[in-house]
Amino acid sequence: MRITKATDVALRILMTLAADPQRQTTIEALSAQLAVPRTHVAKVVQCLARQGWVATSRGRSGGLTITAPGRATTVGRVVAALEGEEPVVTCDHPPCPLAPPGCRLQGLLDQALNAFMATLDEHTIDDIAHPTIAP
Repeated sequence: MRITKATDVALRILMTLAADPQRQTTIEALSAQLAVPRTHVAKVVQCLARQGWVATSRGRSGGLTITAPGRATTVGRVVAALEGEEPVVTCDHPPCPLAPPGCRLQGLLDQALNAFMATLDEHTIDDIAHPTIAP
């Protein structure tokens, strides 16, 4: 499964903010740090703010910070929120001649997607924002 650029950027923004949760930053700073166009960062930040994962403030001393729910949310929830929860393939549009009774492709792909999402749900943004220290 591939994720969109927006989801990739959202995860990187959340990781960056979670690495130093007390620090306030700006869209411009994130854009430069992540090498992503400002307009794209701004659009993703709006989505993250709607989810309650990022707090934003306007004005001269404005900026954005990660919220406690943002740090505690799982990677899977972020992916699901940005990608949606559509099946990998559908057999209805257009109708597939292999659909019932014998085709098991959609079920197999659904199973794989569920395993993928379950793995992502095992880790919070806070978990992946901090590098692990090898013994």
